[in-house]
Amino acid sequence: MTMRYRLLGRTGLRVSEVFLGTMTFGGPSTGAEEARRIVDAYADAGGNVVDTASAYGDSEALLGEVLTRRDRFVLATKFTLSRDRSDPNGAGGHRKNLRLSLERSLRRLRTDHVDLLWVHTWDRHTPMEETLRALDDAVRAGQVLYVGISDAPAWVVSRADALAEWRAWTPFAAVQVPYNLVDRDVEREVLPMAEALGLSVAAFGTLGHGVLAGSTGRVPQPTARQRAAAAAVRAVADELGTTPTGVAIAWTRARSAAVHPLVGVRTADQVADVVAAADLVLPDELRARLEAAAPFEPGPLADFMAESAASPFVFGDAEVLGRR
Repeated sequence: MTMRYRLLGRTGLRVSEVFLGTMTFGGPSTGAEEARRIVDAYADAGGNVVDTASAYGDSEALLGEVLTRRDRFVLATKFTLSRDRSDPNGAGGHRKNLRLSLERSLRRLRTDHVDLLWVHTWDRHTPMEETLRALDDAVRAGQVLYVGISDAPAWVVSRADALAEWRAWTPFAAVQVPYNLVDRDVEREVLPMAEALGLSVAAFGTLGHGVLAGSTGRVPQPTARQRAAAAAVRAVADELGTTPTGVAIAWTRARSAAVHPLVGVRTADQVADVVAAADLVLPDELRARLEAAAPFEPGPLADFMAESAASPFVFGDAEVLGRR
């Protein structure tokens, strides 16, 4: 089991292939002692990205307590979701909420800076210019080193990238999206955009709420599509002598080199299974079998664009290899 590292987006920051999500920290099964064991096991395996959020209950405070090797980690948190539902300015991507949320996160995490600050979700009511400038100010103040955005349409991220370039502001280095064998909508626009712009992709929900790992705890009544995908994952895992968890995570990595699975665990014993997925290579035949179990149609526009790209009527008879 060898953890490898990639660069975060177009930066020089080295990040492990698998990210650790800590949304469960502070929950019923993951108290301080277990959280410490999880972080240590992940670090010992070579992992260095730990992801939390201002809206994850006690996660930030607990992580601040157990993250004793702070400088060895790329510590990531998020802002945007409501800090106080009774306060109209207690949520959003505007400057006031960013400042107050970040200051609270730094106190909880017991640090003077975070390595990566995510916009937790696109705020339709705040101009992107305001969010980007406020993020850039936090970077220039040394409170934040890199920035990213979660749960946003491709056109929003693309526009933000152009604005940051034009204004010489800190650009987004990564996007965070839900992605797994069953839920592949990001392949329509977000994933191609990230690849074209050189952004890293933190993929959460890689186990399909546990269904692809063989659990239905969070999905009491899986759909026929989910059941078919889970059965295919289990069959491939048996054939390779590994676990469904490893196969489900490895599939996301096989789809794109930009993808970093972001996986949460409840116990330290689960860490090895998650990290081992970094070494698992799915043969093309097995990958095709998995995808056949849960067919995905990119849609009419994608089909039209693919046909146009291959049509002599559009670009002539010459074969253009592009940049390789």
